[in-house]
Amino acid sequence: MKVLVVYYSLYGHVHRMAEAAAAGARSVPGATVEMKRVPETLPAEVLQKMGAMEAQKALAHVPVCSPRELANADAILFGTPTRFGNMCGQMRQFLDATGSLWAQGALAGKVGSVFTSSGTQHGGQEATILSFHTTLLHHGMLLAGLPYLFPGQSRIDEITGGSPYGASTIAGAGGERWPSENELAGARFQGRYVALVASALAEKRAGILTDLRT
Repeated sequence: MKVLVVYYSLYGHVHRMAEAAAAGARSVPGATVEMKRVPETLPAEVLQKMGAMEAQKALAHVPVCSPRELANADAILFGTPTRFGNMCGQMRQFLDATGSLWAQGALAGKVGSVFTSSGTQHGGQEATILSFHTTLLHHGMLLAGLPYLFPGQSRIDEITGGSPYGASTIAGAGGERWPSENELAGARFQGRYVALVASALAEKRAGILTDLRT
């Protein structure tokens, strides 16, 4: 059973959440987990002006994903920073290249899940995940979020990301805040939850799709 963690991270915040989600998925027996980045669309000079070059160099060891690789996974966790309450342009362009997978129904019946990061506590985290779900539903994916079974979901003793829709972190207006232990724990829980659901479905998925096509 294969779990793919596909994400975009400009400064490294989403990358840390992706590492936690991957660790959670790896804790499930029989799960093979890979982390992949979506292609960058910004030119180097723009990244330089944004102060993101060092972070991008630090992430260069993570392989870049191609859309066709999604078809080889039983579950996919997508990570994206929030851009005006929606996914980033890099992730949108990557998903817009999955038309052939949609035409084949290649992702139907697979588990899809989303985690995110925003600059402020109310910077559109929930809107980003919910709007991302629309694309996953068009692919016929089964959605998994972050259940309230995760106790950190209900904490009020600290400012923290996380909602029933998925794990999230608050980076600060200048990116000065890094994921807290509670936020990372949420990502690990989500990764484990996705892998467990995918494991339960893996053997039955082919039969379900066969029945639907007859």
